[in-house]
Amino acid sequence: MKSLVKILFISDTHTQHDGLFNKFKMPEADIIVHAGDITGYGSENSVRKFLKWFGMLEIKHKIFVAGNHDWLFENERSWAHQLVAEYSKKYSKIHYLEDNGVELMNVNFWGSPVSRPFCDWAFNRPEEKQAQHWAAIPDDIDVLITHNPPYMIKDFASSGSEDHVGSPSLYQEVTNRIKPKIHVFGHIHEQYGISTIGETTFINASSVNERYELVNPPILMGVEIDM
Repeated sequence: MKSLVKILFISDTHTQHDGLFNKFKMPEADIIVHAGDITGYGSENSVRKFLKWFGMLEIKHKIFVAGNHDWLFENERSWAHQLVAEYSKKYSKIHYLEDNGVELMNVNFWGSPVSRPFCDWAFNRPEEKQAQHWAAIPDDIDVLITHNPPYMIKDFASSGSEDHVGSPSLYQEVTNRIKPKIHVFGHIHEQYGISTIGETTFINASSVNERYELVNPPILMGVEIDM
């Protein structure tokens, strides 16, 4: 017997999470996934505000990764993890993924916050270091969550100093080995949208545009599982 797990994807809310579901109707979902950049500069106060909002959402399962703006999760890692545990206990369970995974509703998730170097922001890693993170991802992942996009897939930074800013090694691992059902990311605001290559649906779920205006609705996708 098959069952459909409904997953809602968002990313790059940059402290504007409160306005997201005021502006856009929130569809029913079993799981919500945030692909990083929950804050502007990673302050504890902005992290707390996000965790309270996230924990209070009327969606049973919540997952997020950090992004390059979310400094608290890199500079004060233990404290940031304690905050996630605190708000999980106070409201509802929140899963923060940092190069690790979780299984929810028979769907395997894996998340990583790393991205390519840009102005020395949080979790910036050169390509050779990124490759080590991607190589550690198991083969049996249904939904891959990274902040950084793979190379040449929804990664064109039209206003940046370079054109395609995704990770080549991430592209290779995802398309040749892991082949998840869904790969969600953000980071490149102007590339919001969906594309499909082979067995994988790629989602850039950035909620804001390049001017940090909240313009993009959450993306709802279904993952079919065996019951």
